[in-house]
Amino acid sequence: MASGTETSGSGDIARTLELLWDTGPRPSRGPKPGLTLERIVEAAVEVADREGLGAVSMRRIATELGTGTMSLYRYVPGKGELLDLMLDRVQRPSENPADLGDGAWRSALHALGHATLALYRRHSWLLEVNQSRPVLGPSALEGMERVLARIKPMGLTDPELLSVILLVDGYVVGAARTQVYAEEAERTSGLTDAQFWEAQEPTLVKAMTSGRYPVLAGMSDDTFGPGFDHFEFGLQRILDGLEVFVAAREAEDARRPPAGSAPPEQPA
Repeated sequence: MASGTETSGSGDIARTLELLWDTGPRPSRGPKPGLTLERIVEAAVEVADREGLGAVSMRRIATELGTGTMSLYRYVPGKGELLDLMLDRVQRPSENPADLGDGAWRSALHALGHATLALYRRHSWLLEVNQSRPVLGPSALEGMERVLARIKPMGLTDPELLSVILLVDGYVVGAARTQVYAEEAERTSGLTDAQFWEAQEPTLVKAMTSGRYPVLAGMSDDTFGPGFDHFEFGLQRILDGLEVFVAAREAEDARRPPAGSAPPEQPA
């Protein structure tokens, strides 16, 4: 994964929105038959998937498509706008309703967590993009609409529902970054994960037998092994916490008198 960070919304926002929502002028027939905005975006995503976001440029995408760079500018103004189109392209939600669980809000959030992790694993260049100010296109809004429809029964306020999605996404981004960085370290160093820890083993054994780290030395042999699913454990604990919060909110709502009801009479 290339170093550096790109920023969503860094292009002409008005033109980006026209391209995302197909409300702007269409380019006249170009010199290369079959060249479309969709094909340009797909080619850019393919290059980013293979080589990282730093490899994406208008010149490089033109080369991939076998056309001149100026031909691409008939469809998209530049890399800033292209990046926002790429982001919306990879966020297209699944058409299968079952991919968001069995209908319960917890199941939907669990499925969302795993789907988002898979998205970052397929397109690790997403971790290079500052998406604090996204330009929202149809794919992003459709995905959010489907998730919100599933978690609406939580009974939370609208800002709280949005915060729930941000909570899960923030957790997944951190987990994805750890996984992707580990794979990158193995690829660039030439050492497998096992070889990396084997190189440290003699020093760590001495440290554990020194008596300075009694808690660490007393931990089970499988503590740092690959058999424990840290991602699933953390995701389940987030969902457990949300269940407690939802139950407390339901109890609070049940105690609240109905709107418009008269207050109870006070004793004389």
